[in-house]
Amino acid sequence: MQCRMYTLKFSLESTWSTHMNVLGIGSRKARTGAEGNRKRLGVVAGIVAALSLTLAACSSGSSETASESPAADASQVGRTMDEIKESGSVRIGVFADKAPFGSIDQSGNYAGYDIVYGDRIGKDLGVDVEYVPVEAASRVEFLESGKVDIILANFTVTPERQEKVDFANPYMKVSLGVASPEDAPITKPEQLKDSKLVIVKGTTADSYLAANYPDADVQKFEQYTEVTNSLLDGRADGWVTDNTEALAWTGAQKGFTTGIASLGDEDTIAAAVAKGNTQLRDWLNQQLTDLAGEQFFHKDFDETLRPVYGDNISADELVVEGGKLS
Repeated sequence: MQCRMYTLKFSLESTWSTHMNVLGIGSRKARTGAEGNRKRLGVVAGIVAALSLTLAACSSGSSETASESPAADASQVGRTMDEIKESGSVRIGVFADKAPFGSIDQSGNYAGYDIVYGDRIGKDLGVDVEYVPVEAASRVEFLESGKVDIILANFTVTPERQEKVDFANPYMKVSLGVASPEDAPITKPEQLKDSKLVIVKGTTADSYLAANYPDADVQKFEQYTEVTNSLLDGRADGWVTDNTEALAWTGAQKGFTTGIASLGDEDTIAAAVAKGNTQLRDWLNQQLTDLAGEQFFHKDFDETLRPVYGDNISADELVVEGGKLS
């Protein structure tokens, strides 16, 4: 059976608005007494009749027309391109506490490497950008539940994550690193098993340590600020995280160093969309191809990351242009 849900909605709304005051709902004075009750019953009968007519209009053989769209599948996750454009904004999940990639600055605005990219996505789509703060462990859930259209939150591509979300082509390279105090640096992987380590739950470091150092003393936190505070006050010996984050944090934090700058395999970071939303993923891939001609991510690096890294790391060590590894 094919039913026009918007027709049902229209019948209810038009009948309701016509008789709202008669029912006494939302009006300053509600009707009282037998007369009021009779009128209420009359209106209820009218609404029931409107519902009956609408439901009767549904038929198993009714045909579609170009101007009539069927109701969206309730199981669908991820908005289409048309839905995003019609809404006037794209919802992008980003970190709010992870400078210089995604954070809220002193003016209360989102800033960072991922934010510059997100702004360009909105510009090329012709819509506003609504940034939605996410935690590392909630990135997949926010896509699966439709809370965001895109995740731009240092999302490392892994086989496990590819089973749950669709990744666009990469825009950055990354491996793990270890930040530790300068007066007690962790400089060798074998030190990890005897150190008190901290990580952010749901990150690549989480799965890496579980697989390679299952007996290590690891404390997990939801937020990056909780991790860095544990280093600052001496509760932890080292923080295992993306080397891009470790280098950025230790570069800005006196008394700390990235003793291990590359741990494990080199991975890539990419935008992610809901599983099956190939239309939006393909658009992102085409945009990456188009942006390569202007060296967009090298410019993004110069604006947001170079002031933090200085000469410690070059753009070519991190940046991926055109969605393709060189």
